[in-house]
Amino acid sequence: MDTNILLNIIPHTVTWSPKVAIIMITCNIISIAIGRYAIKVRGLGPGIPILGLQGFGLPELLATTSLGHVIGTGIIIGLSSVGMIV
Repeated sequence: MDTNILLNIIPHTVTWSPKVAIIMITCNIISIAIGRYAIKVRGLGPGIPILGLQGFGLPELLATTSLGHVIGTGIIIGLSSVGMIV
């Protein structure tokens, strides 16, 4: 397959910038805050004493930040397709 055809199919994505970083960090913090209260069974894995969140361990942190990245990616792609971030 010709590479020019492939490049025309792939949509333009935004480059990394402070705006994109702020959106991703905000989505992750919101996701962690929601996950802190939404996860029913907590504290089964190793804990993270640095954060000071009792019962909120590594599995919960990985789950909430994974969700935060999915949400953040959707928001970044949506805002870039509308033209709000370039």
